[in-house]
Amino acid sequence: MPSRPMSTNLIGALCAMAAAVFFSFNDMAIKFMSGGYALHQVVLIRSVVGMSVWLVLVMPFSGGWKVVKTDRLGMHILRGLCVVFANLTFFLGLAAMPLAGAVAIFFVSPLLITVFSVLFLGERVGPFRWGAIVIGFAGVLVMVNPGAGSFQIAALLPILAATGYAFLHILTRKIGGTESAATMLFYIQLTFIVTSILVGLVLGDGRFSGNSHPSLDFLTRAWVVPQVSDWGILVAIGVASSGGGYLISQAYRLSEAAFAAPFEYLAMPLAILFGVLVFGEYPVFRDWVGIALIIGSGLVLLWRESVKNRPLTETAPRLRR
Repeated sequence: MPSRPMSTNLIGALCAMAAAVFFSFNDMAIKFMSGGYALHQVVLIRSVVGMSVWLVLVMPFSGGWKVVKTDRLGMHILRGLCVVFANLTFFLGLAAMPLAGAVAIFFVSPLLITVFSVLFLGERVGPFRWGAIVIGFAGVLVMVNPGAGSFQIAALLPILAATGYAFLHILTRKIGGTESAATMLFYIQLTFIVTSILVGLVLGDGRFSGNSHPSLDFLTRAWVVPQVSDWGILVAIGVASSGGGYLISQAYRLSEAAFAAPFEYLAMPLAILFGVLVFGEYPVFRDWVGIALIIGSGLVLLWRESVKNRPLTETAPRLRR
């Protein structure tokens, strides 16, 4: 694949960095709101805002309403359910875990994508990439610390989120050649809205609330009328999610993925910064070791992809939700 101009690559890198800022704010804000609202209520508000952005800024410039027409509705629904699963499990993990720890564990998604590409797409992976995968999962074990008295089951939630995200990526590669980004974005937002409403009908009255675990309480809490002071944050979550999604799509459209993808890792220091400033969460030595192993393994995977000169614009993992 021919190289792209350096100026285009730089614009793509800036878009990736801006997307990381938007997504990091989204994570921080949802964790901040997890103590007073139900997860499905927050996600519904976020998705309604996101759909409004799609209607105003995406749909008119993507061919109008005909962009929602598709011959692969079932695949779009399956993709939507994968991203809903990934988001909900990650946000439930945020309610109980330090922000930086949840984000770091979620960054195993490139490793899972590589494994799934072997299992489901028949791709070949060499010893360098297998070694990076082993090192990355070792980093997860360091952070999760199974068998220790400090182990918490919530640490498994970001792993489930990364698994859902990896399946999403595999499905995207199967339909990406025939379906536009605008079409895929529409059905993801629609799936979020429908799922949030259905979950709200079951759990929204709070009949199962009162759990002592932060994640369960976030899931089962009753819907409430948001306070006036919180509406700004809730709308900002929706704008940040939509803005991040648009910017990350621009990043991979404008630049080579091997160049843009490493800039997504800006989300890791931002998660540490937000964790310290907003929640008073200071990573311990074990966390730093795990973060280094996970991020390092992801960068090795990107480097190997670049060395092999593969068409990375379509295959590189987009690491955020």
